[in-house]
Amino acid sequence: MAAVRRLPLTSLPPSASTSRAPSLVTALEFPVMTRETSVESTVAFANSFAGADITAILRESGWLDAAHEPGAGGESVLEVWLVRAAELLGPHAADRAALASLLALIFGYDASAILRDAENQAVLARAGARDVIRELANRILAGGDVDSNRLKEIVEGIKEAVPYRSRAIFHPIRVALAGHAGDGELDRVILLLDAAAKLPFAVAVKGTRHRMLEFCAALD
Repeated sequence: MAAVRRLPLTSLPPSASTSRAPSLVTALEFPVMTRETSVESTVAFANSFAGADITAILRESGWLDAAHEPGAGGESVLEVWLVRAAELLGPHAADRAALASLLALIFGYDASAILRDAENQAVLARAGARDVIRELANRILAGGDVDSNRLKEIVEGIKEAVPYRSRAIFHPIRVALAGHAGDGELDRVILLLDAAAKLPFAVAVKGTRHRMLEFCAALD
């Protein structure tokens, strides 16, 4: 196997005031993570959404066209993903508009625009953020889809490599991969990316590797 190129630390755009950083709530875990693995959380709601709701939002937003609608003859890979998206995102969306906003993070990613955002700049200006981004990139670029187990492995590996914990690790990860500063609902967005990148949506989804390459290039 070819050696993975270690990425150098790169300069960041001028930072905004850290007083603009997003507020935090209590700790929760990634799905299947151990109790010892702390992850920033968000408020959970009763999940009233199903795969059909995800389908409707994607259709309305132009992310799913008629040629690739879920079929009526059996459960397809696309239908499995739609149900999974409802299961992961639904409990973290207060209403349909909030669910649509989370889905938008899957179907839209522009690293240059992400780095111009003041809240994202505040996250990346914190101590250790560049170290976390470097370690994240090296692990993402080592290959393999990012599912719940692999995300746990990546986080544990970063924790061993840097002297930071909690928000200092999770917030830069969310900015780089979900494209937004925020809490635990963004972890669920990340878990949906690589599977979505393989599906025939009307808009090509950028997987974690694609996003990491684009993000690092935008930092140069």
